[in-house]
Amino acid sequence: MERLIGALVALHLTIRARTRQRSDQGSVTIEHVLWAVAVIAIVGVVVAAVMTYVETQAGNIG
Repeated sequence: MERLIGALVALHLTIRARTRQRSDQGSVTIEHVLWAVAVIAIVGVVVAAVMTYVETQAGNIG
């Protein structure tokens, strides 16, 4: 009877550990997506600022 209880406890702990690993797998991907969106937004702001500056300076030349 003790072997059966030990086997059931071991099985339960194994299933529980695998469930935890699966639930955390998507968090890294979401974090990467959020960082990518943030970087794209920052680059967009910088490009818009540079284009505005260049157009302003070009208008001053002509």
